[in-house]
Amino acid sequence: MKADKKDKKNFLKFRGKPLVRSGNTIYYGDINDRFIAEMQIKSSYDLNGMKIAEKILVLLVDSKLSEGENKKIIKMSEKSGLYNALNTGGMWLDSAKEFQMQG
Repeated sequence: MKADKKDKKNFLKFRGKPLVRSGNTIYYGDINDRFIAEMQIKSSYDLNGMKIAEKILVLLVDSKLSEGENKKIIKMSEKSGLYNALNTGGMWLDSAKEFQMQG
């Protein structure tokens, strides 16, 4: 798979939105959009040598902040499992995008 000229990195995607992991935090959504979902893995368990995320704090955050501003949290929820967290984050992102288009 070749990256286009705008996107020099190929990101893992879920339902068409990029996923980027940094330590125990997963960022979901396009950084060029107004909002992104941030998922903080709070607990995990070991399954056959793999760490499986168990409790995840899902945040909808404003990605358009000036330098030095604190993160603005729009919504927050704790979910069990990565799939549930991704679904919640995805629904929030879709809803936020529709709201922006109306306003």
